[in-house]
Amino acid sequence: MSIQVTRLSDPAVRAFVAAVNAHDRSAFDALLTPGATMSDDGSDRDLGDWTDREIFSSRGHMDVDSESAGGRSLLVRYRNDTWGEMKTRWSFTVDEDGRISRFETGQA
Repeated sequence: MSIQVTRLSDPAVRAFVAAVNAHDRSAFDALLTPGATMSDDGSDRDLGDWTDREIFSSRGHMDVDSESAGGRSLLVRYRNDTWGEMKTRWSFTVDEDGRISRFETGQA
């Protein structure tokens, strides 16, 4: 059973998942610090290119199965129009201003 987005513990992570699921690029971009970075399966990627391809143009969606580390680490059933559904892990670094400076994802 999924955790409802509104019940996720960390406000920045909650807003990230909500923006992904709503396909709201403006809200998503507002959550990130200038110069934010990300990695996929252990390899750093260009954040803009990756999010365009893996989230926004392919209609990505996150169903959160569990959270840990104060809500900054998630186990997710992620799906998009390119790859279908897969179990993934996500971890987030949130700065003192409440914005995400880095996220890491990969298959779980």
